[in-house]
Amino acid sequence: MAVLSILDREHTVAPPGYSRWLIPPAALAVHLCIGQAYATSVYKTSMVKHFDSSQTAVGVVFSIAIVMLGLSAAVGGTWVERNGPRKAMFVAACFWATGFLVGALGIGTGRLWLVYLGYGVIGGIGLGIGYISPVSTLIKWFPDRPGLATGLAIMGFGGGALVASPLSRQLLGLYDAGYDPNVSTSVAGGGALVGLFLTLGLGYFVIMMFGVFTIRVPADGWAPEGFDSSAVRQKALVTTGNVSAANAIKTPQFWLLWVVLFCNVTAGIGILEQASPMIQDFFRGDGGKSSVAVAAAAGFVGLLSIFNMAGRFGWSSTSDVIGRKPIYAMYLGVGIIAYTLLASIGDSSTVVFVLLAAVIISFYGGGFATVPAYLRDLFGTYQVGAIHGRLLTAWSAAGIAGPLIINGFLDREGKPGTLTAAAYRPALFTMVGVLAVGFVANLLIRSVSERFHEKSESTLEATS
Repeated sequence: MAVLSILDREHTVAPPGYSRWLIPPAALAVHLCIGQAYATSVYKTSMVKHFDSSQTAVGVVFSIAIVMLGLSAAVGGTWVERNGPRKAMFVAACFWATGFLVGALGIGTGRLWLVYLGYGVIGGIGLGIGYISPVSTLIKWFPDRPGLATGLAIMGFGGGALVASPLSRQLLGLYDAGYDPNVSTSVAGGGALVGLFLTLGLGYFVIMMFGVFTIRVPADGWAPEGFDSSAVRQKALVTTGNVSAANAIKTPQFWLLWVVLFCNVTAGIGILEQASPMIQDFFRGDGGKSSVAVAAAAGFVGLLSIFNMAGRFGWSSTSDVIGRKPIYAMYLGVGIIAYTLLASIGDSSTVVFVLLAAVIISFYGGGFATVPAYLRDLFGTYQVGAIHGRLLTAWSAAGIAGPLIINGFLDREGKPGTLTAAAYRPALFTMVGVLAVGFVANLLIRSVSERFHEKSESTLEATS
């Protein structure tokens, strides 16, 4: 259709004088919206009651969405590179919004499988395409500071819950007079859940359209004023060639980095998935009562979200200075120390517990934001978005492995509400082992052999 031709790559080339600093807000508009995925716990209890179902059955919705994120990013990565960021972000917005609308239909008709299909499958595809859609473009606009650029955008995914959580509670209170957004145990009715999903779906679509029509790709041969490409290429591991997505997965570097991301995410999810009950259990007395109130535990979850978001920007920007391999050595090496201390002395004081958890989560967020720049260093800019999409299958795998490790140990230790710090130690020391595997994998990463580099410069220019 002629109207949709405005989405084509050739219509998104930036005119002379276009400010590259307009690109991160465009990417941020998409990532803030899809970051709502981290706020599903706000209405989880209400969903359980509405469907008269179990926590596990409703929790599967989030798991499906994360699995689909990885799969759609892997399968659709090359399509995103070929069609450009504007069309990809538009498609992501359509899938993400439709996921909410189909989910609302499932809630309204009492069919949980429709929520699986809507938010889980359809919305999950929007998550995956939306997550990778601006990455390649950001790296091309910021060849001098790729870590900072991707950190600015991916920070939005970590911070999306900070907006979505209070917004969702207020909307549920608006649609259901019996729901108190200030009480964690308050439950909203089905009608309020339908209204919430419809509002979020339509609202997020509008916000994502800002990103769609703001995003631009740089003109051929463009470079930032004063940028010296030779200085960048002198850095360790930074390639002077380009590797296609098809060739990248044939290299040991890709799979080593896959292991690195998997280990870093698995360890981080171990804290995130269990954050609120974990801090209460660590400070549970002999009488079974925790010294940490429910409200304080909720505040702890919010604090972790801030560190998750800050780590995505702060640590990824730092990687521009010290390099990608050293920053991952820090994520994994210091993470090993932090997890060991959390298991050993984490119950000595709430201050120690919170500080250690905050450091771990900042590394979790930083790992997500730094990995696109790491890929650019190893494989060049040619199809970095597609390669990133394939690498995100590590996130899907970690999204399953992390909760399984933590919950598997806890299920053997006792029932929720009766656990103490000792119940967590086997799981936490297991995470130390996981991080050690990632640390070794990162040490083994070397420059990609030139035999994997693209030979045809005309091919590269056609997709730049």
